[in-house]
Amino acid sequence: MAAAAGTSVIQDMSAVELTAAIRTRTVSAREALDAHLEQIESANPAINAVVTLDADAARQAARAADQRTLETDARELPLLHGLPMTHKDTHATRGLRTTQGSPLFRDFVPQEDDLIIARLKAAGVVTTGKTNVPEFEAGSHTFNEVFGTTTNPYAPDRSAGGSSGGAAAALGARIQAISDGSDMGGSLRIPASFCNVVGFRPSAGTVPAWPAKDVYSWLSRSGPMAREVADIALMLRAVAGPDHRRPPEAALAAESFARPLDRDLAGLRVAWTPDFGLGIPVEPEVLAVLQGQLAVFEQLGAGVEQACPDLRDADTVFRNTRAVEFVHAFGPLVREHGEAVKPEVHWNVDQGLALTAEDFAATAAARTRLHLAVQDFFGKYDVLLAPAAQVLPFDAGLRWPETVNGVRMETYLDWMRAACVISATGLPALSMPAGFSSGGLPVGMQMVMNHNEDFELLQVARAFEQATGFAWQAPPVA
Repeated sequence: MAAAAGTSVIQDMSAVELTAAIRTRTVSAREALDAHLEQIESANPAINAVVTLDADAARQAARAADQRTLETDARELPLLHGLPMTHKDTHATRGLRTTQGSPLFRDFVPQEDDLIIARLKAAGVVTTGKTNVPEFEAGSHTFNEVFGTTTNPYAPDRSAGGSSGGAAAALGARIQAISDGSDMGGSLRIPASFCNVVGFRPSAGTVPAWPAKDVYSWLSRSGPMAREVADIALMLRAVAGPDHRRPPEAALAAESFARPLDRDLAGLRVAWTPDFGLGIPVEPEVLAVLQGQLAVFEQLGAGVEQACPDLRDADTVFRNTRAVEFVHAFGPLVREHGEAVKPEVHWNVDQGLALTAEDFAATAAARTRLHLAVQDFFGKYDVLLAPAAQVLPFDAGLRWPETVNGVRMETYLDWMRAACVISATGLPALSMPAGFSSGGLPVGMQMVMNHNEDFELLQVARAFEQATGFAWQAPPVA
């Protein structure tokens, strides 16, 4: 852990360290909350990450946590006891405004928590507020008409990414140690890359989402963000595991993330792809930073080759599946509220409504071919490395990058394609801090492993983290 200039000792702690300190009464929950709120006051004006705050309710919860600490054996306290955190504004929080970044829900206060929030609260977190999102999570740049734009703690004139942009910016700015997020086409990974934190998209069913309009939906995933890999594992112990309301899947048990993270990478078979075998454009400086880190894996004993699964079917699978999920989630809103909904949501819904039975059949066939190609690949390699984002954090005044390395982006999804094609595979993936551009902007390495190898992926990321230390380089805003 590296201290950030101007922050308190508490705000520089990892979640593992802070929960241990609260459990052993070295730090009280009230002291942790005070440090959290002070950091919001100090850092948030520059980045606009936290958009709703209920300090009074949080203080009551912190007092109750401290009382429980006095009355309970430390071994009996919940996993995240006393840890203060804000939540992504698309995750419903009982009694606390949840806007989804939409003027239609500007004053909406849910009566129930989403499942991931309920599990975090059961694990002992002290909820303090909400972090900013793009309207209805559409896009990987966080801006909306309700709260404005969230910017990057490493460069406050640049994007923090999205849709978990407020969550990533809050982490980078040392406002909190862990964040909840979600990822359909990169919404955990791209903001993590932009803000020098870890964003983890788990295997299907590992962190079940509820409520859900389609219990069989598979493309979008709930997952954790943190500054350190060990904190990702800690949060997964609190939020992972099956839920009876979702169809049974090969969900990983929460305790599968309690094993030791340290791992010898000797003999690990690593594949690196700069363009996913599809000619996906990536800014040269992003590639230069990432290619410079391949030697780290070789120094750790891994073998590194340039290779990639056959991802030719990934675009079809992603775009058609995404379009259908948008129809489920937002079709009624688009029909009822028209121009009150942002254009990107309209476009996605229109894409879904235009699909034919032939398109559905073609998508199923493409997903089958993609699955077989992925399994063939992982018969030869253990992990895939790739860019997490195709660009460096861009001007926060833009809606989205219209060109990448001289190539025009035809839709707002095209600049996110490095994340989208991996989403289509359904594989567990994360973005890991991997260095900085010549101008000091963060660059994330996307790491991908086979289905349900989530913990093994965290072990690989942890080894890279320990060898490089990029994750502990704090931003100016902190």
